[in-house]
Amino acid sequence: MSVRELVVLGTASQVPTRQRNHNGYVLLWDGEGILFDPGEGTQRQMLHTSVAAHDLTRICLTHFHGDHTLGLPGVIQHMSLDGVPHEVTAHYPASGQAYFERLRHATPFHDTVALRQAPVTGPGVIAGGEREPEVPFTLEARELSHRIDAFGYRLTEPDTRRMLPEKLAERGISGPDVGLLQRSGELRGVRLEEVSEPREGQRFAFVMDTRLCDGVYELAQGCDMLVIEATFLHADAELAEVSGHLTAFQAGRVAAEAGVRHLVLTHFSQRYQDTALFAAEARAAGFEGTLTAAQDLTRVPVPKRR
Repeated sequence: MSVRELVVLGTASQVPTRQRNHNGYVLLWDGEGILFDPGEGTQRQMLHTSVAAHDLTRICLTHFHGDHTLGLPGVIQHMSLDGVPHEVTAHYPASGQAYFERLRHATPFHDTVALRQAPVTGPGVIAGGEREPEVPFTLEARELSHRIDAFGYRLTEPDTRRMLPEKLAERGISGPDVGLLQRSGELRGVRLEEVSEPREGQRFAFVMDTRLCDGVYELAQGCDMLVIEATFLHADAELAEVSGHLTAFQAGRVAAEAGVRHLVLTHFSQRYQDTALFAAEARAAGFEGTLTAAQDLTRVPVPKRR
């Protein structure tokens, strides 16, 4: 059975706290496991979930600040130790290639993992589509506005069509013939459009460490799930701007304007203890969809298809 859910490994920003580990998120998407921004302690946090090294197929780094990357050496060495047999693709800002190499080979180890490096040089499709037709989605990157080069990521499932049982029955199409009609587009004079309706593919976006910018809105637009940093509360909006971060109010406003279905707030500053305050601010900004102020080691299902 296919699984689509976000596994939250850590929710802290800058430094961990007693309640929050450094960043780390795994998106389980059918057969793919995409690890986003593995901060310190990521492999240990994975041990507290059902996510194993074998589940990881991609690694996406938004930028090279330590709270988003210092767990990478341990994860890579863990994959080698466990003998992960499949190729794992790593996406990261190309300007940080030297940092990636240092993290990749931070200590000596028996390196067996097939890690394909796919640095991001600019906005656009970085996986799937025409470049990787075997991948069942497209993965895009958009530039963010932080103190160093940073990118956000957006996963988009292709649009399909939903079959309408009553229309199929009216035209006497059932069983294996349904599959034939879906593949060929026409069967015995019946066109696919006559017995089905459009069905939007699901959309997921991951936005970390950024001020408000065009990239944030482009990534969030129409998402079923948006995972977005909310480092500060609105009272500290000036500090957020200076340090290159968002407030919970700004994140909520983005989600409301972009038509997001499920908003996941994370990357909370250590100065705040009560994450309910972040959720309240996002609501005050006008977001009315499903809202989660993330906690370590929780699992958040991607909303069911429309």
